[in-house]
Amino acid sequence: MRLIDEPRNQRSSARPVEEAGLASFHVGAKHGPPRRYDYVPVADRPYVFVNMAMTADGKIDTVERQGARISGSADSARVDRLRAGADAIMVGGRTLTSEDPRLTVRDPELVAERTVAGRPAQPRKVGVISRLTQADVDALSTGGAFLREGGGRVTLCTSRRTDVQVADRLRHEGVEVVIEGIDRVDLAASLTVLGDLGVERLMVEGGATLVAALLEARLVDELQLAVAPLVFGGESAPTPVGGGGWTRAAAVGLELVAADTSPDGDVVLRYRTGVEGVR
Repeated sequence: MRLIDEPRNQRSSARPVEEAGLASFHVGAKHGPPRRYDYVPVADRPYVFVNMAMTADGKIDTVERQGARISGSADSARVDRLRAGADAIMVGGRTLTSEDPRLTVRDPELVAERTVAGRPAQPRKVGVISRLTQADVDALSTGGAFLREGGGRVTLCTSRRTDVQVADRLRHEGVEVVIEGIDRVDLAASLTVLGDLGVERLMVEGGATLVAALLEARLVDELQLAVAPLVFGGESAPTPVGGGGWTRAAAVGLELVAADTSPDGDVVLRYRTGVEGVR
């Protein structure tokens, strides 16, 4: 895999897995050479890859829904590299308002690599929420992690359900507000706007409702899941993909293109979407 200081149309999101202390195997033809899957630029919108951590029983949080830590330190470093390779990082409304995520690159070396390559020190932060209230803005302003930490640009994608006064207040705080959609955010139109803003690689970190909506709209190009050796249980504990679900016949088809293991016992599965037909 390539480093982020290579030309933008060749850049990959991570250093070699060996550099991160990860063992890996890559999926290819049964008797042929292994092959890696690198992103291909997408016309009219950014390349979208979802990255989430889950337990062995498929949970992305406990029943408490307080953002429980799931994967180990090696995977945290991997996520930092993915962020460093992205132009923007997106989260959904519940993640935004309940966790106030920082969404920053933490490793100073990775920040320096971005700067040397002529890119902003930090990726753009993007929140997706169909209706923003004054209370939401108050909470985000008080916490400050999403709006202010890292110094990167901040964009909020919302619908016409958000009051004009709320949008104006956010703009006054330096936030770029994208209004697309009447009752819910028009994700396809929002991605087009992000592309116009220079976003070529968009990393999505959840939550489950946003991921489901992106998959439903066929706007996800790649899915990465870090599976941790933990079991949370709980019928109400969230999974990586929410929404109303699909029938077996309408299930989203995936192709496994890589799998990495870490010393912490995590397994990172990398899938390509857009596979025709489900076996």
